[in-house]
Amino acid sequence: MHDFHGHRVVITGAAGIHGSWIAAAFARAGATLCLSDLRGDTLIPLVAELGLDPAVTLTHATDLREESSIAELAALVERAWGAADVLINNAGLYPRTGVLQELDTETFDTMMAVNLRAPFLTVRAFAKQMIAHGIKGSIVNIGSGAARRIVAGSVTYCMSKAALERLSKGQALELAPHRIRVNVVEPGFAAGSEVSALPADYVARMEAKIPLGRSSGPNDASGAVLYLCSAAAAFVTGAVLSVDGGNSIGS
Repeated sequence: MHDFHGHRVVITGAAGIHGSWIAAAFARAGATLCLSDLRGDTLIPLVAELGLDPAVTLTHATDLREESSIAELAALVERAWGAADVLINNAGLYPRTGVLQELDTETFDTMMAVNLRAPFLTVRAFAKQMIAHGIKGSIVNIGSGAARRIVAGSVTYCMSKAALERLSKGQALELAPHRIRVNVVEPGFAAGSEVSALPADYVARMEAKIPLGRSSGPNDASGAVLYLCSAAAAFVTGAVLSVDGGNSIGS
């Protein structure tokens, strides 16, 4: 079910926690990867860490805030592959921004650009390539249980993920005639991101609320992503799959 030999997979935010776990899962499954991240200097070491062949693995330092940078990523893939078979929109920002009354416009715009506008732009670009090459592709947007549960101090993040969920369902509906599937995976809480650093007391409080008693591990969300991109999920589109230890259902 999880044999991805011959499949070409694009992953944004590939150097992050969940991104590197997802990349590792696809690498083990035999996929050819395009690793995208704003921190371009982290990608070559990641290629080596995952045991990927640098001769066939694509890397791109993508600034998802910039439409031109996303266009460069899409052009790289088109030149090398024609089109991808799988797109994973994993990149996201989760800064503790404080209450809305004190939130500056630049932070708001940056979070919405990365968490919502970028998945719109990447899906638009890569789906066009899939359609042109007749590929029945799979797209997974990485969401969050925050889409259904507002947290004071993180309202913008919660809003961006709620909007991403609705965007994904719309993408699934409109791409279905082309047999391109779009789904959402909501990973569990995993601390340690260099992009969105969290204080230790916040991490402890978050982990204490998870019903299954632990934070997310390397095989949790990545397993769900592989399932949704596999033939076993050939009739699944527009779905939202929570893999968060029950964190989003309540406490």
